[in-house]
Amino acid sequence: MSKLVLGIDEVGRGSWAGPLVVGAVALYQDCLIDGLNDSKKLTPRRREQLARHIQQRAAAIGIGWVDAHVIDTIGLSAALRLASERAFSQIPESIRNAIDSIIIDGRDKFIDDPRVTTMIKADGKIKAVSAASIIAKVARDHYMTNLDITLSEYAFASHVGYGTASHAAALTSHGVIDGIHRQSFAPIAKMSGTYSPAPTDRISETVGRQAEDIAAAYLDQQNHVIIDRNWRTNMCEIDIVSTNQRTLCFTEVKYRSNSVHGDGLAAITPKKLHQMRRGAEMYLATHPEFRDFDIKLSAIALSKTPPVVETYIDTIL
Repeated sequence: MSKLVLGIDEVGRGSWAGPLVVGAVALYQDCLIDGLNDSKKLTPRRREQLARHIQQRAAAIGIGWVDAHVIDTIGLSAALRLASERAFSQIPESIRNAIDSIIIDGRDKFIDDPRVTTMIKADGKIKAVSAASIIAKVARDHYMTNLDITLSEYAFASHVGYGTASHAAALTSHGVIDGIHRQSFAPIAKMSGTYSPAPTDRISETVGRQAEDIAAAYLDQQNHVIIDRNWRTNMCEIDIVSTNQRTLCFTEVKYRSNSVHGDGLAAITPKKLHQMRRGAEMYLATHPEFRDFDIKLSAIALSKTPPVVETYIDTIL
């Protein structure tokens, strides 16, 4: 019997506005749908055609949505995980149990399941992942097109929320739309003023936890992909583990309500630095997939209420 593969891919990661959308499509390997490919390499018309074929022939389809407000609140990496979990949860249990493998586009394992494999550019190599890419792209484009009907001055139908010159011009003329624009993203934050994440039941009410979330968002904006938060052993804890191209970064987050007596980086003592190094060694021992990466210890200091990033040390000597 043909193997059943679940493909997972996201659309809208780098958009200035609109939701993040993750598609999950279960396809049998012998399912014939001609023309499946990375959705970015297809014309809108072809994507629409293929989406109809996928809906007819897939064993199951799930779509996970996370809106701009939630992205601002929990950070992009956590939003990717949440959207992936939501998409996966929409696959009927009988199909989930029958799946032979789960393939996620990229390097990040957003679903906790032993059948998961991550693969860079899987959306152009694996049929189920291509199908997930197309389903997510079509769903998100429809949303942005409908948004354009009531907010035509922003031309969402043309740029679907991404950072184009016309979008920037519309923001300058008409301002930022709360709940639609991602105010934690640097270009939007500059137009809307200081960003202060709204509390939700998904994050701690402590300012320290807020500081970690803001530090994670800061790293997202620096092109990091966050793969772990608050990774612990009985000997140490690493606040944020991320990748930046082929570098694996271990970042310590330090928060002080004010910087009158020095920023939080003053708390990184030689003992703490030794713990960070030891933590990095232990992380690598349990994550052999990163053994070929360069290693970097970093730190972010935040102060004020709500927290703002004061200092980022890319490499601690």
